Formats: sequence, C-alpha cells, structure tokens
Amino acid sequence: MSTKKETQPKKETQPKKEAQPKKEAQPKKEAPQKKTRKARGKAKAKAGEQEEQKEVQTLGPKTRPNELVFGVCHILASFNDTFIHVTDLSGRETLVRITGGMKVKADRDESSPYAAMLAAQDVAARLKELNIRAVHIKLRGSGGNRRRAIGPGGQAALRALARAGIKIGRIEDVTPIPTDGTRKKGGHRGRRL
Repeated sequence: MSTKKETQPKKETQPKKEAQPKKEAQPKKEAPQKKTRKARGKAKAKAGEQEEQKEVQTLGPKTRPNELVFGVCHILASFNDTFIHVTDLSGRETLVRITGGMKVKADRDESSPYAAMLAAQDVAARLKELNIRAVHIKLRGSGGNRRRAIGPGGQAALRALARAGIKIGRIEDVTPIPTDGTRKKGGHRGRRL
C-alpha cells in the first residue's frame, strides 16, 4: 500500500461552463465624418425634390388640362337643414358631404341660406382640390307625404357653387312625389297650432 493518501475528486456544485468561441476582433466603427456645406446642401436639395414630388400627387381622376370632370351634387334642402353631398357620376363614391348644421352654432340657423352658402363654399374648395370642375345638380325637397317645397337653403347653395367657379351642368328636381303613398302624420284633425 502506498503511503500517499488517495485524494478523491471534489464534487463540483456548479455546472461546467461551456467553452465559448472567442469573438473575432471587430474593427471599430469610425465616427461619421461631418458633411461639408456643399454635401449638406445637396442632401437638402434632394429632400426638397422628394417633397415636391409628393406635393405634385393629385387627388381625384387623372385629366388633361382644360378638361371638365363632372361630379353629381345632391342638395337636400328641407326646412330643418341643408345637405350638400357630392358623389362621382355613378353615385357610388362620396367625394365630399357638408351640411348647414356643420357651419352654424344655433339649431334654428341650420336651414338658413347663410349656412347653405358657407357649406357650398367649403364643398367648392374641396372639389377644386380633387380636380373636379363641374357638377350636375340634383335638388331635392323633403317630399313624400310631407311638403314638396324646396327649403330656403337650396337656391343659396346652388348660387354659392356657381359663384365659387364650379361649372353647372344639368339641374334636376328629384323631390320624391307620392303615387298615393302612406298616411300623412298629424292625425284625423291635422296639426293644430
């Protein structure tokens, strides 16, 4: 027997760390050099050109110069409000819709000619942005089993559109007329004031 004490290996409490591959020395990134005035000017010019290109994009249909593009302007002029709703020729896509109530604060002024005029001016401005220079007008009163008269805002809206430089095509009255429709409200004795 040997006199040396046999040493038992110590138990390791921590798991062995896997040998990680040595990272290759990466070259240090150089600090970006300051651009000269000339280079900065060129960069700004390029950015300006890109902004100009974005500004050139037009909304609405593509047209040749001096070509009239038509929309359809539906004006509903009741005695409580005036709606001006412009669509494309098919009537499927709404281009702009503004009411007299959006332009005035008091409820009693919603159907006034002044509110209709303000709404029509906003509509005309939006149509010019969309490159639509002409509209066919469809003017409508309440109709049905109610009164068929066109409200006070109808004429004012039409006049304001014409003054704003929008060309007017056809003007059509599309107030619904009943062919013996439903019973009128108000009861047997009618509306008593």
